[in-house]
Amino acid sequence: MRVLILGAGAMGGYYGGRLIEARAGADVTFLVRDGRKAQLAEKGLVIDSPACGNFAAPVHAVTGAALAREKPFDVVLFTCKAYDLDSALEAIAPAVSAETVVLPVLNGMSHMEMLNDRFGERRVWGGVAKIAAQMLPDGTIKHLNDWRELMFGAQSGEITPAVKAFTAAFGDSAVKAVPVTDIKQAMWEKCVHLSTVAAMTSLMRASIGEIVRGGGSELMLEALNVNSEIAAREGHAPSATFRDDYGRMFTDPTIPYGASMLRDIERGGQIESDHIVGFMRAKAKKYGIPARLLDISYVHLKAYEQRRAAGRL
Repeated sequence: MRVLILGAGAMGGYYGGRLIEARAGADVTFLVRDGRKAQLAEKGLVIDSPACGNFAAPVHAVTGAALAREKPFDVVLFTCKAYDLDSALEAIAPAVSAETVVLPVLNGMSHMEMLNDRFGERRVWGGVAKIAAQMLPDGTIKHLNDWRELMFGAQSGEITPAVKAFTAAFGDSAVKAVPVTDIKQAMWEKCVHLSTVAAMTSLMRASIGEIVRGGGSELMLEALNVNSEIAAREGHAPSATFRDDYGRMFTDPTIPYGASMLRDIERGGQIESDHIVGFMRAKAKKYGIPARLLDISYVHLKAYEQRRAAGRL
């Protein structure tokens, strides 16, 4: 199976590296910018994962100019940030043939309509990545805990031969590759989880544990309940197991977990304010659901963007 990974950052680098490590027959190519290509040529792809084992190896990386010379791909793993979606679609277009499947693992839900319009629903899978990782300045992928799940599936719910082949490509690697028949349910549950974490940890500039120790358990649960109600109105109410598991997480004073959006803010970077918190806020307004924490968090994020644009960070 030929797999193209868009980007070799925290997510693309981790999953692509583990595909190579599995030695299950996948032919992996990374589509990257010039700077990252030079970094990979010098050092290879390096994953630092205390929980799941380290990995380091040379990899095949190309830039956009060379992509058209590659053989057709079976799967394109689409790992960009939402604010790069338009340019990323153009970048992968030469790699998408009539039989290529595009697997996006972006945050949120709003990207699916754009991908379906561009490539057709049959060629777009849904995907959910459960991983906490970041790319260090030297290019190392730092895996922050033991989360390493990748859920995916055809929007039709069919477990196709391609779904089976992609699952098999991960072999017994340090990735839990999980094909599912109701990927939209999984994506909505991830959206509830992520929008809660992103809204609250970015607003409070603190991890879940720090928020809880500061007296914020009820606020965390309020945000979770609002986001769960939005998903329910969309026809994808989170399961009881999901609500129980994340209810415990969001009231645990020992949890060091914070959203990647918080890390982006702390380094003065670009954020996915509209795609995650803004998306859920708009849904709350659509359904008339009071969502004061989404309102406050969204304004906070947009104010951050104003200060960043003005160079006042």
